[in-house]
Amino acid sequence: MYLKMQLVNTVRVPPELLGCELDLVIKDLLAESLEGRIDKKLGMIVAIIDLIDIGEGRILTGDGGIYYETTFEALVYRPQIQEIVKGRVVEIVNFGAFVEIGPMDGLVHVSQISDDFITYDEKNSRLVCRESNRALSEGDRVVARIVAVSLNEADPGESKIGLTMRQPTLGKFEWIEEERRMVESG
Repeated sequence: MYLKMQLVNTVRVPPELLGCELDLVIKDLLAESLEGRIDKKLGMIVAIIDLIDIGEGRILTGDGGIYYETTFEALVYRPQIQEIVKGRVVEIVNFGAFVEIGPMDGLVHVSQISDDFITYDEKNSRLVCRESNRALSEGDRVVARIVAVSLNEADPGESKIGLTMRQPTLGKFEWIEEERRMVESG
Protein backbone atom coordinates (compact mmCIF):
# COMPACT_ATOMS: atom_id res chain seq x y z
CA MET A 1 0.00 0.00 0.00
CA TYR A 2 1.23 3.47 -0.81
CA LEU A 3 1.24 5.98 2.02
CA LYS A 4 2.01 9.68 2.20
CA MET A 5 4.01 10.19 5.40
CA GLN A 6 5.48 13.13 7.25
CA LEU A 7 9.05 12.34 8.32
CA VAL A 8 11.94 14.14 10.01
CA ASN A 9 15.61 13.78 9.12
CA THR A 10 18.82 15.74 9.68
CA VAL A 11 20.43 16.79 6.41
CA ARG A 12 24.08 17.80 6.06
CA VAL A 13 24.56 20.49 3.43
CA PRO A 14 28.21 20.41 2.30
CA PRO A 15 30.12 23.70 2.03
CA GLU A 16 30.23 23.66 -1.79
CA LEU A 17 26.39 23.83 -1.89
CA LEU A 18 25.90 26.60 0.70
CA GLY A 19 25.40 29.36 -1.88
CA CYS A 20 22.62 27.48 -3.70
CA GLU A 21 18.87 27.64 -3.01
CA LEU A 22 18.51 25.78 0.30
CA ASP A 23 15.09 24.19 -0.39
CA LEU A 24 16.26 22.60 -3.64
CA VAL A 25 19.57 21.45 -2.17
CA ILE A 26 17.93 19.81 0.84
CA LYS A 27 15.23 18.13 -1.26
CA ASP A 28 17.90 16.75 -3.63
CA LEU A 29 20.05 15.52 -0.72
CA LEU A 30 17.03 13.83 0.91
CA ALA A 31 16.10 12.16 -2.38
CA GLU A 32 19.68 10.98 -2.95
CA SER A 33 20.03 9.50 0.53
CA LEU A 34 16.51 8.13 1.16
CA GLU A 35 14.72 7.19 -2.07
CA GLY A 36 14.83 3.43 -2.58
CA ARG A 37 15.83 2.85 1.05
CA ILE A 38 13.90 0.34 3.13
CA ASP A 39 12.95 0.79 6.76
CA LYS A 40 11.29 -2.20 8.45
CA LYS A 41 8.69 0.01 10.14
CA LEU A 42 8.04 2.47 7.30
CA GLY A 43 8.54 0.34 4.18
CA MET A 44 10.33 1.55 1.04
CA ILE A 45 10.70 5.30 0.55
CA VAL A 46 9.68 5.84 -3.06
CA ALA A 47 9.87 9.63 -3.40
CA ILE A 48 10.40 12.84 -1.45
CA ILE A 49 7.26 14.84 -2.21
CA ASP A 50 7.65 18.18 -0.44
CA LEU A 51 9.57 20.00 2.27
CA ILE A 52 7.44 21.17 5.20
CA ASP A 53 10.00 22.80 7.49
CA ILE A 54 13.73 23.41 7.56
CA GLY A 55 15.05 24.08 11.06
CA GLU A 56 17.89 26.35 12.09
CA GLY A 57 21.24 25.24 10.72
CA ARG A 58 23.84 23.83 13.12
CA ILE A 59 27.59 23.91 12.63
CA LEU A 60 29.83 21.25 14.14
CA THR A 61 33.44 21.98 15.04
CA GLY A 62 35.80 20.75 12.35
CA ASP A 63 33.02 20.23 9.77
CA GLY A 64 32.45 22.78 7.00
CA GLY A 65 28.88 21.60 6.38
CA ILE A 66 25.70 22.83 8.03
CA TYR A 67 23.15 20.42 9.53
CA TYR A 68 19.43 21.14 9.16
CA GLU A 69 16.65 19.21 10.89
CA THR A 70 14.10 18.90 8.12
CA THR A 71 10.45 17.86 8.17
CA PHE A 72 9.22 16.56 4.83
CA GLU A 73 6.53 14.50 3.10
CA ALA A 74 7.48 11.23 1.45
CA LEU A 75 5.66 8.63 -0.61
CA VAL A 76 6.23 5.23 0.99
CA TYR A 77 5.37 1.73 -0.21
CA ARG A 78 4.55 -0.63 2.66
CA PRO A 79 3.46 -4.14 1.65
CA GLN A 80 0.77 -5.44 4.03
CA ILE A 81 -0.03 -9.08 4.80
CA GLN A 82 -3.43 -10.03 3.21
CA GLU A 83 -3.30 -7.02 0.85
CA ILE A 84 -4.61 -7.71 -2.67
CA VAL A 85 -2.19 -6.40 -5.30
CA LYS A 86 -2.10 -6.16 -9.07
CA GLY A 87 1.17 -6.70 -10.86
CA ARG A 88 3.03 -7.89 -13.90
CA VAL A 89 5.08 -11.08 -14.16
CA VAL A 90 8.70 -10.02 -14.71
CA GLU A 91 10.45 -13.39 -14.51
CA ILE A 92 9.52 -17.06 -14.68
CA VAL A 93 11.76 -19.60 -12.95
CA ASN A 94 11.35 -23.31 -12.25
CA PHE A 95 10.08 -22.64 -8.70
CA GLY A 96 7.63 -19.81 -9.46
CA ALA A 97 7.00 -16.37 -10.90
CA PHE A 98 8.37 -13.01 -9.82
CA VAL A 99 5.71 -10.31 -9.96
CA GLU A 100 6.39 -6.57 -10.00
CA ILE A 101 4.08 -4.97 -7.43
CA GLY A 102 4.87 -1.29 -7.30
CA PRO A 103 8.54 -0.60 -6.56
CA MET A 104 9.23 -4.15 -5.33
CA ASP A 105 8.91 -7.70 -6.65
CA GLY A 106 7.06 -10.54 -4.98
CA LEU A 107 7.32 -14.28 -5.57
CA VAL A 108 4.41 -16.57 -6.34
CA HIS A 109 5.77 -20.06 -5.62
CA VAL A 110 4.53 -22.78 -8.00
CA SER A 111 2.50 -24.25 -5.14
CA GLN A 112 0.64 -20.92 -4.82
CA ILE A 113 -0.29 -20.37 -8.49
CA SER A 114 -3.10 -22.88 -8.93
CA ASP A 115 -4.69 -26.00 -7.45
CA ASP A 116 -3.62 -27.72 -10.67
CA PHE A 117 -0.22 -29.49 -11.00
CA ILE A 118 2.25 -27.07 -12.61
CA THR A 119 5.25 -27.81 -14.81
CA TYR A 120 8.04 -25.50 -15.89
CA ASP A 121 8.37 -25.06 -19.66
CA GLU A 122 11.99 -23.92 -19.82
CA LYS A 123 12.05 -23.57 -23.62
CA ASN A 124 9.16 -21.04 -23.62
CA SER A 125 9.93 -19.65 -20.13
CA ARG A 126 6.45 -20.28 -18.73
CA LEU A 127 4.62 -22.26 -16.06
CA VAL A 128 1.88 -24.55 -17.38
CA CYS A 129 -1.06 -26.13 -15.52
CA ARG A 130 -1.30 -29.84 -16.39
CA GLU A 131 -5.11 -30.31 -16.47
CA SER A 132 -6.42 -26.89 -17.52
CA ASN A 133 -3.46 -26.12 -19.83
CA ARG A 134 -3.39 -22.54 -18.50
CA ALA A 135 0.03 -20.88 -18.74
CA LEU A 136 1.76 -18.07 -16.90
CA SER A 137 4.44 -16.15 -18.82
CA GLU A 138 6.55 -13.02 -18.50
CA GLY A 139 4.47 -9.90 -19.11
CA ASP A 140 1.20 -11.46 -17.87
CA ARG A 141 -0.85 -9.25 -15.57
CA VAL A 142 -2.01 -10.89 -12.35
CA VAL A 143 -3.93 -10.28 -9.14
CA ALA A 144 -2.37 -11.78 -6.01
CA ARG A 145 -2.57 -11.59 -2.23
CA ILE A 146 0.46 -10.87 -0.04
CA VAL A 147 1.04 -13.75 2.39
CA ALA A 148 4.57 -13.00 3.69
CA VAL A 149 6.76 -9.90 4.04
CA SER A 150 10.42 -9.82 5.04
CA LEU A 151 12.06 -6.42 4.52
CA ASN A 152 15.86 -6.18 4.64
CA GLU A 153 17.12 -2.70 5.54
CA ALA A 154 20.78 -3.53 4.93
CA ASP A 155 20.22 -4.96 1.44
CA PRO A 156 16.86 -3.94 -0.10
CA GLY A 157 17.40 -6.41 -2.95
CA GLU A 158 17.20 -9.23 -0.41
CA SER A 159 13.73 -8.20 0.79
CA LYS A 160 11.14 -10.89 0.15
CA ILE A 161 7.41 -10.68 -0.47
CA GLY A 162 5.46 -13.93 -0.75
CA LEU A 163 2.30 -13.98 -2.89
CA THR A 164 -0.55 -16.41 -3.53
CA MET A 165 -3.01 -16.71 -6.41
CA ARG A 166 -4.80 -19.89 -5.21
CA GLN A 167 -8.15 -18.34 -4.37
CA PRO A 168 -11.20 -17.20 -6.32
CA THR A 169 -10.75 -13.77 -7.96
CA LEU A 170 -6.96 -14.14 -7.88
CA GLY A 171 -4.65 -15.18 -10.71
CA LYS A 172 -3.92 -14.12 -14.25
CA PHE A 173 -6.40 -11.48 -15.48
CA GLU A 174 -7.62 -13.79 -18.27
CA TRP A 175 -8.25 -16.64 -15.78
CA ILE A 176 -10.29 -14.36 -13.53
CA GLU A 177 -12.40 -13.14 -16.46
CA GLU A 178 -12.91 -16.73 -17.66
CA GLU A 179 -14.10 -17.80 -14.18
CA ARG A 180 -16.44 -14.78 -13.97
CA ARG A 181 -18.05 -15.69 -17.29
CA MET A 182 -18.51 -19.31 -16.19
CA VAL A 183 -20.25 -18.20 -12.97
CA GLU A 184 -22.53 -15.80 -14.86
CA SER A 185 -23.53 -18.41 -17.45
CA GLY A 186 -24.47 -20.78 -14.64
